[in-house]
Amino acid sequence: QVRLVESGGGSVQAGGSLRLSCAASGVIYSGGDWMAWFRQAPGKERERVAGVFIDGSADYADSVKGRFTISRDNPKNTMYLQMGSLKPEDTAMYYCAAAPVYYGDYEKYNYRGQGTQVTVSP
Repeated sequence: QVRLVESGGGSVQAGGSLRLSCAASGVIYSGGDWMAWFRQAPGKERERVAGVFIDGSADYADSVKGRFTISRDNPKNTMYLQMGSLKPEDTAMYYCAAAPVYYGDYEKYNYRGQGTQVTVSP
């Protein structure tokens, strides 16, 4: 069973940057055409932040558009999320996921990670 492992989270001041990584423990074949980042803040529902198709096409939530950049390195089975101009409201647990369809519901993804915490202080 292929697992997804997130890394790169941490604490940063507002305006700072972080780069998250999501590494697959093996090759994801037909089940990973789409890879996505989700986040969940305390007391809030999990929301999709961004997604990237196998050809590099990307999609972003309005709240992060222009500040975050998603990318993937297929030969390395790794996805990234470059986060800039971070705001306190970006504070959340960030999760990566992979599936053949770009679902809005995290639970529908075939492969899901355990999360990495991002904390942005004012």
